[in-house]
Amino acid sequence: MPGPEFGIRPRGLCRGAALTLVFAGALATVSTTGPWAYDEEPQPFSAVRSAAAGAARGEAARASTDAVARAAAEAVADGKSGKEAAQEAVSRSGDRWGAVYDPAEYKEFEQSLDGEYTGVGLVAKRRADGRVQVERVRPGGPAAKAGVRRGDALRGIDGRDVDRRPVTEVVSLLRGDGSGAEAGTPVRIKLQRGKKVWTQEVRRATLPTDAVTVERLAGGAVLIKVASFTRGSGERVRDAVRALPAGKGVLLDLRGNAGGLIGEAVTAASAFLDGGLVATYDDRGRQRALHAERGADMLRPLVALVDGGTMSAAELVTGALQDRGRALTVGSRTFGKGSVQKPSRLADGSVAELTVGHYRTPAGHHLDGRGLTPDLVATERARERAETVLSGLQGGS
Repeated sequence: MPGPEFGIRPRGLCRGAALTLVFAGALATVSTTGPWAYDEEPQPFSAVRSAAAGAARGEAARASTDAVARAAAEAVADGKSGKEAAQEAVSRSGDRWGAVYDPAEYKEFEQSLDGEYTGVGLVAKRRADGRVQVERVRPGGPAAKAGVRRGDALRGIDGRDVDRRPVTEVVSLLRGDGSGAEAGTPVRIKLQRGKKVWTQEVRRATLPTDAVTVERLAGGAVLIKVASFTRGSGERVRDAVRALPAGKGVLLDLRGNAGGLIGEAVTAASAFLDGGLVATYDDRGRQRALHAERGADMLRPLVALVDGGTMSAAELVTGALQDRGRALTVGSRTFGKGSVQKPSRLADGSVAELTVGHYRTPAGHHLDGRGLTPDLVATERARERAETVLSGLQGGS
């Protein structure tokens, strides 16, 4: 699989926030700034759940948050690392998706959710011989301006040999993750093209991510690929759908989408749902509901393409479309990430992302650890099968 130099990436540091349905500060102001309907009063889940059980889980979440904050504060008072103490507390709590960031790391993560990243503008992948090569170069980016081409082998970064290193580690070095690297900082890249080996200095830049791409299909339909739900991605999906003539279908490709901002996911769902429930979730024992905005064409043919990399916010969208009979889903079972995290600032400025609850689909399905099974299971040539299904729904035009 190609290793992008941008986006929300599954790696040890940010497995909690980067793989999940994350709020990254947006949830803290959701009642006034979110682009979705938000219920201030507790809402009942479709599935039966006792209030006592929900309250118990809420108390457990609050206790875990308090324990992590207390551990960090005590460590800082003793002249120790608050982040390390918080990480130990998260580990003891059993919060599978909990994560702790230092201020620089969290700033990088928030930048990725803003739909931009600091890097040199390339996508890398591992070759059969174990080396890492350039899979794609962003037009107009620093790497392209320096003459880097697709197929060039990456042999070293800032004097470090990167042969046989994990692609994610190579990408992190290019971006300067964890080192506070900003736009304009230099990075020296050792490259090989055939027998030619040379070192090229490239300066990082702030670049937009390609979270949403649109591709025309036969018969006037379109494929909308959503790589992650970064800020602005939901509206880009809606704009792409609104630009289509009536009756023309959409293939919504959510494969490999590791999640993102819940507000963007709800906005994307609103491109296909004329109001109504998108999901319910509990937040420290309080039950909440998320609704789509009105105005979507409910008759437009729609197929959703998913796989094992479809996670969290992407599963929220898929579950809403599937439960409400709005789309046929094609592909393989989704990942099964249905827990909700909220950020908390710690005594030393670090940020803890801790699980506060779980969400469910409109029909009350709990996805955590289960995932969604598509209507048509296709592990091979899934896109071709999805296009065939869409063509049939569109009338073969």
